[in-house]
Amino acid sequence: MWFKRLLLGAIGLSVAALVTLVVWTQVAPQQIVNLLANAERRAAGLKPVTLQIPGFEIATLQGGEGPPLVLVHGFGADKDHYTRVAKYLVPHYRVIAIDLPGFGLSSKPDDGDYGIRQQTERLGQVMDALKLRSAHFGGSSMGGWIVSAFAVLYPERVDSLWLLAPGGLFSANESYVRRVHRETGRNLLTSSSPETFGQVIDLVFHEPPFIPGPIKRHLAERAAEHHALHTRIYDELIEEAFWMEPQIEDNPVPALIVWGNQDRVLDVSGGVVYSKLLPNSQLRIMSNIGHLPMVEAPKGSAADYVAFRDELANLAAQEITPTAPDPSVTAPAGAP
Repeated sequence: MWFKRLLLGAIGLSVAALVTLVVWTQVAPQQIVNLLANAERRAAGLKPVTLQIPGFEIATLQGGEGPPLVLVHGFGADKDHYTRVAKYLVPHYRVIAIDLPGFGLSSKPDDGDYGIRQQTERLGQVMDALKLRSAHFGGSSMGGWIVSAFAVLYPERVDSLWLLAPGGLFSANESYVRRVHRETGRNLLTSSSPETFGQVIDLVFHEPPFIPGPIKRHLAERAAEHHALHTRIYDELIEEAFWMEPQIEDNPVPALIVWGNQDRVLDVSGGVVYSKLLPNSQLRIMSNIGHLPMVEAPKGSAADYVAFRDELANLAAQEITPTAPDPSVTAPAGAP
């Protein structure tokens, strides 16, 4: 974990320097968060790049070379949910992780429309800003819903899908989060106060990562700051009309579907539903993993994805390789 690395790096410090570091962690948690985030981004080979699309400024992390892979985060999350897994992807692909409008460091006007259809259209605008005709896409939760919708609306721009516990299904088994919302109206994925932020962390992970108190408090305060906006977005998603079952059925896009078997946000049965909808898909159920496989198991998630992409490349190579003529076949008389 990043805090463990911080402590290990501090072993060689003098007592005075170590005390200074601890005090800094207490009084300047935002600076510590920025320092650690930037360090992890550099370790993953990612750099921040800002894009402009109509009406919005889009924050991104980009790194690597090769076929473009555009990564879209889930509800309440941001582009850094892909930082850990990107470390294993940038040697193979040009990785582009984006903050959707309304989240992260991208523009988030209170009166903006953040429905699936609108975010899908904006994803196309992001592609235009990147000057990409097509790309491979990855999406987590709400992000998986958005990239799936993008494959429906703009199939010629989608080379493949990496769906990490994607949303957008109405026939999957009801998850714990959806049941609580239906029965009580409570949204467990947002925190109205810093005190409830830890419950969100416990919910989305099977084994929550350790976060020091001051850092956790800073993240909790930021989540509470956007509680009203994100609550409105969540309520709109619950009523969203662009459900994926009737839209994406029999779509030929190649897809790797990944789900943690301990997911309480979106039930793991959704993996079977998506795999039946997409005839050229593979389903991977990860044991003892919660809602965010790429965060809880970044190395394993990346290895599965690279293997999936290698298989696609091999199939494509076989399709374009010309077949040598069979020497045992005699050409008809008069043939050139």
